[in-house]
Amino acid sequence: MVATSRERYAVVSCHVERPLDDEVWARFAALQEARPGGFAVAALMRPADARHGEDEDIWLDRARDAATRGPLGHHTHWTAPDHARPTADGTGELVSEEGSRLRASGLAPTLFCGGGWYSDVTVAQACAELRYVDCTPRASRPTYLPAGERWASLAEPARIQLPSGRELGAIPTTHSLGDLARALARRELPRLVHVYFHDTDLLDRRRRALLHAGLRLLARRADVVDLDALAAEALSEAPRTPWDDVARL
Repeated sequence: MVATSRERYAVVSCHVERPLDDEVWARFAALQEARPGGFAVAALMRPADARHGEDEDIWLDRARDAATRGPLGHHTHWTAPDHARPTADGTGELVSEEGSRLRASGLAPTLFCGGGWYSDVTVAQACAELRYVDCTPRASRPTYLPAGERWASLAEPARIQLPSGRELGAIPTTHSLGDLARALARRELPRLVHVYFHDTDLLDRRRRALLHAGLRLLARRADVVDLDALAAEALSEAPRTPWDDVARL
């Protein structure tokens, strides 16, 4: 049965933003191994930043380990390891440069998410050229974004038609941990549930407990899928959507 014929399906991803922090990494690796609710958690990993002295060899070892436990993705922070959204031009160029470096190192990421939910047409073009499935679009506007900040909006998987003529597969991100808890309590879950969290959430005992409990309950109310499987099944039947209908300010 293809994913698009199911009543409800759910996937989970983690924005791995501190992959070189030993404690954070150990907790994330343990969570991936545990597969709460049966979910293969996708690791959307921020690449090592040599400009800030990060060790790429350790990063590569950890990325290879993560890829054995679930889907692997690319998560760009444009300004600095602790500053996700861009403060200068060249956004698409950085995604292309990082993606090419990951491929040259023998990795094969399949997914992308822009840090701070940032996207623009050059980023989307770079993702299409790297044959990524983009998880940057949100089902609702991130509440912390000031007016005029770029983001992307989708409610369901889509094949985004770019001005260049290229096509970009996209699976929106729909729920933070808090969003998921509220939706489960109200029994108001959409057809696609894509839960995301940050690796640093795992440092907090209460957020770890919320994540484990939420995913176990979600697995009882939706079909458990991983992001790569969902992309392979759902995007073949997804509607085509022009970029201008996705881009938001």
